[in-house]
Amino acid sequence: MMATVRKQLLLALCGLSTHFIGHADTFIGRVVDETGSPLIGATVRNVNGKKSVTTDADGNFSVEVDGNTAKLQVSYIGFLTETFILKSSDRSKELRMTPDIGALEEVVVTATRTPKSLKDVPVVTRLITSDEIRKADATNIQDLLSEELPGLEFTYAMSQETSLNMSGFGGKAVLFLVDGERLAGETMDNVDFNRLNLDNVGQVEVVKGASSALYGANAVGGVVNLITRDSKEPWRINVNSRYKALGNEWRCGADVNFHKNKWTSNTNFQYVTSETVKLTDVFDTESNLQNIYGGRTFNVKEKLTFQPSDNLRLIARGGYFNRVSTRINYDDHYIDYTAGLRGVWNIRASQTLEFSYSYDQYDKQRYVNDNRTHDHDYSNRQNIVHALYTHFFGGNALTAGADYMHDYLLTYQFVNGETHSQSSIDAFVQFDYNPLSWLNIVASLREDYFSESKNNSVTARLATMFKFNRFSVRANYAGGFRAPTLKEMYMNFDMAGIQMIYGNPDLKPEKSHNFNLAFEYNGQIRNRILAGAYSLTAMGYYNLYDSRITTTDFPGNSTQEAGAVYCNEDGVRVSGIDISARYRLQMGLGFLFNYNFLHTGGRTVDSQFSNPRPHSMTWKLDYEKRFCSNYKLYTGLSGRFLGKPESRYETDNAYSVWKFTLQQEIWRGINLNFIIDNLFNYRPKVYYWNSLPTLGRTWSVGLSLDIDTIFK
Repeated sequence: MMATVRKQLLLALCGLSTHFIGHADTFIGRVVDETGSPLIGATVRNVNGKKSVTTDADGNFSVEVDGNTAKLQVSYIGFLTETFILKSSDRSKELRMTPDIGALEEVVVTATRTPKSLKDVPVVTRLITSDEIRKADATNIQDLLSEELPGLEFTYAMSQETSLNMSGFGGKAVLFLVDGERLAGETMDNVDFNRLNLDNVGQVEVVKGASSALYGANAVGGVVNLITRDSKEPWRINVNSRYKALGNEWRCGADVNFHKNKWTSNTNFQYVTSETVKLTDVFDTESNLQNIYGGRTFNVKEKLTFQPSDNLRLIARGGYFNRVSTRINYDDHYIDYTAGLRGVWNIRASQTLEFSYSYDQYDKQRYVNDNRTHDHDYSNRQNIVHALYTHFFGGNALTAGADYMHDYLLTYQFVNGETHSQSSIDAFVQFDYNPLSWLNIVASLREDYFSESKNNSVTARLATMFKFNRFSVRANYAGGFRAPTLKEMYMNFDMAGIQMIYGNPDLKPEKSHNFNLAFEYNGQIRNRILAGAYSLTAMGYYNLYDSRITTTDFPGNSTQEAGAVYCNEDGVRVSGIDISARYRLQMGLGFLFNYNFLHTGGRTVDSQFSNPRPHSMTWKLDYEKRFCSNYKLYTGLSGRFLGKPESRYETDNAYSVWKFTLQQEIWRGINLNFIIDNLFNYRPKVYYWNSLPTLGRTWSVGLSLDIDTIFK
């Protein structure tokens, strides 16, 4: 009897010991991307048990581990391999993956208007992912592109508006889009970059070189397309704030997403306020930039998606933008209203029809002592209807589309504030041909007609791509054009008593011919310590730019006094080389280097405010690692170098600026950002239009809260 009791007690103790020491606990989780969408087929490996499972169609997985703690390594193509340490309280956990900045599987649409993975696009496309946007902590597209792309510079123009120079082309020759839609209005020949905040942007796609065969007017020197984020999570809320010491700038924002059944809503707010920064005193006669004027910006956007069936998706959007630039004696107000409706119909697996309507109105007004003066009124309104049809067959694709746009302009730069308008219509076709697994040929043809100038233009593009294992060659020809704007045709403006500027209704369209050749190699290193992926890219390009619209001296006549008049000029040549190198180790260390060489021949493509720089570079060395489920670290050292411009100013110098970034997820959904900008305290001797507007080293600190993650 006693022996039996002792035996049962011993068995009970062994069972209890097994429960505490060797019991297998089940951890259930879900693997998602940065937007909350499930990653299907991701590999989840139990590091201690050496067993692995894959996620199902909803991103879910179930894995058994010994003990109360799980150490899980998750890997998926296009994302960094990450290790998550989960405790017993985290037995049901959502694991959010970080995109790999060197990933080639990301889908892009700008270069061909149809979805294509980045590695398969025959036109060189620079992709800036949502992860890169987050790490840059940029307020708008101007801040982001300045850090990410060499050969690109934003400078100040008159009235402290922003002027762009990208690979020798000014803002008029670079087309900015949001989800493929054009923007109304311009400030000193550029779109208002403050409109383009990044809180709800999923990725930015940049195509250098002419793209008019697909996008029409203004795509002479390149296209920049901001693509908003799509989230399929039941709900997602982010609130964020940042303080920047220079100008006492405060930025506050919120991004709110809801998804239920067939409806998805994305609402985004951003408010920015800053004070005037005094760069130098009024006795500095060499500088033409004494202050950086402060002001405030408010931006709200709504995107509502309704999907009544798997084959049909309807998207409605609207937005309101208000910017006030505060000067010494007056305030300038900039207001924009935008709305649109888009439908995407998958007729069948091989056919897709897309249609859209968009409205955009951009207004400018001046106030003196809170009274509107009406002498600087400006209103540009655009109504655009668009249709796009794509048919896929045998691995090939045929795309055809058409657009109609009505453009209305009222401006103080016309005689007596009169108005002008014009209509444009276009049609285009593209054939994406894949005769062999290693060969892709894309041919595009387009014709545009503009009613007011009675100009038409035919543009074409031929892009080819050859792939040999990890080596790719891209060769392209593309045509570009830009029709004369209503302002350039009808301007009659006294520029502050300096001179008169006259329009020319007989202007011809600008035209460009772009040739480029690119080589790319993507490899992997499997060494235990240096394991990671790398890519090397080199592209040479040549642009022949004819009928450029510019101004020339006007001697005057019996009805008009002397001044300047818009005209066409030929003989502009722009050539250059882009080189890029990336290396991302699985251990979390990464390196990125970009270099641009630019050469201009004939007359340069500069403006009166900025000049092309022959040499420019950007670089970044960073480290990212998740140490446990509640703490993640990112730190980076980045910088850019701008060589001495081809300038008429002796004070125009080369310079470099460095930036240190520290970002931490200190608990689930709570992120702290700290940045030291202009790390080595650079300050120009003289402030001019394209010098760096800085007082030296500065810093910023920010807080971002993912409310949904905190409460999950």
